[in-house]
Amino acid sequence: MTTVIVDTEPYRLVCFVILFGTWLRIVTPSCSLIQMGYRGTGCEPPSQFKMSMASLMTKLAHRQYAPLLHRSYAMSHSTLLHLSRFILLRRYVQLRTTHYMNRIIKTVGMLGLLGCAVMHNLFAMTDDSGWYVGANIGQSRAKIADDRITAQLLNGNLVTTSISENNRDHGYKIFGGYQFNKNFAIEGGYFDLGEFGFKALTLPTGTLNGNIKLNGLNLDAVGILPLTEKFAAFGRVGMNYAHAKDSFSGTGSVSVLNPNPSKYDTNYKFGVGLQYALTESIGIRAEAERYRIDDAVGNKGDINLLSLGLVYRFGQKTPAPEFIAKSPVPEPIAKSPAPEPIAAAPESVAVVPPPRPRAPPKKQVFSVDSSAGSLFDFDKSTLKPAGKQALDVFAADLKGADFDDITITGHTDRIGSHAYNMKLSTRRAEAAKVYLVESAGLPADKITIKGIDGSQPVTKPGKCKGKNITKKLITCLAPDRRVEVEVTATKTSN
Repeated sequence: MTTVIVDTEPYRLVCFVILFGTWLRIVTPSCSLIQMGYRGTGCEPPSQFKMSMASLMTKLAHRQYAPLLHRSYAMSHSTLLHLSRFILLRRYVQLRTTHYMNRIIKTVGMLGLLGCAVMHNLFAMTDDSGWYVGANIGQSRAKIADDRITAQLLNGNLVTTSISENNRDHGYKIFGGYQFNKNFAIEGGYFDLGEFGFKALTLPTGTLNGNIKLNGLNLDAVGILPLTEKFAAFGRVGMNYAHAKDSFSGTGSVSVLNPNPSKYDTNYKFGVGLQYALTESIGIRAEAERYRIDDAVGNKGDINLLSLGLVYRFGQKTPAPEFIAKSPVPEPIAKSPAPEPIAAAPESVAVVPPPRPRAPPKKQVFSVDSSAGSLFDFDKSTLKPAGKQALDVFAADLKGADFDDITITGHTDRIGSHAYNMKLSTRRAEAAKVYLVESAGLPADKITIKGIDGSQPVTKPGKCKGKNITKKLITCLAPDRRVEVEVTATKTSN
């Protein structure tokens, strides 16, 4: 048996050249086709893939597969091609898998941050919280890159003579959300931005037609700035998960490799708007939004949506009217005429004592948030444990009383809008009533509640100066934030 010693250097070079040629044949089969004005139609591989292939070919030539060449002098060109194609295809699948995993991790991370923001704001919930739904419709606009289309056609030895565009369409969205307080909400929904397209004429004679349809889902954080009682401005920032469905066709000298590519991708979006409350439950919106979109052939761009819409808020109630129940005026009773005196034997007569006079009204004022025994926290309408104890002591003093009426009045300070303060003061009065009925057993039909929006302050005029909401002003106005309970009784047990 004869041992043949082979110099591997020539075969390293041959292997490198063969693999490089194979790479060209695998990844650039359509370089002679027109790329339709969009990058990524299959003619040019990603730069990361090119670099990885070059590294792989170098390793293949110098180390990993040199022993295989040692063992087989007669390895055919076809066998090398099949081997290299298998290796390159496996590497390409690994790269694409890594690419998509990175995109998924990035998306999950951004949604995680948004979730943290939501959880943080759960601790800032106030009485403006609630669910809502709505829908908008308007006009969507896209910018079509004519220069890119012209350049790509020129790469295929075609000269663009004219390009016509369809860059506007109708768009709409359907959404729902939860408002945590008067300044923050989370909103999600479905959007359809419409369809856009272009038509390019070329020399030699040919045409290239391209269209794209866009729709998807979004999740936004919404910041709200109340301007008046019914008027508010808002801004939003969030993520959109869009489906881009492209379609291309060519005639004459223009041919198309992939006529119907499509892609799902995640990007950012943002917008601003104004909202006006027609009623407590129904409002109208005007919005301007920008959606960042990746199409199915590698381009990135912005789609603008200008829209009008309606919003419906669940669980909104009209504030209770300000009135105080009055005791009915008793009707006069006609006196019977005095009987004629009749001579009779003297009898003992039972003397009925006159009714006890009506006791003067008993009035108790409770602090809302400025003392140890205050009923509520600042800007809240849920009774605190200390507030319940204070109401228990008050109810204990009323045991044995026969009530005519009980009036509970909630007061706010001057900070805030009329509508907001009316809601807050009424809810506080209602909370005190419910507790006195359920825990102390006071008659519910004798209790009347009302709310006052800060128009009856107890602080002296000029004492609490300033319009900007500061900690000092809030502390100064604390006496104005109160709940008054006034009780009128006709009889009290001994």
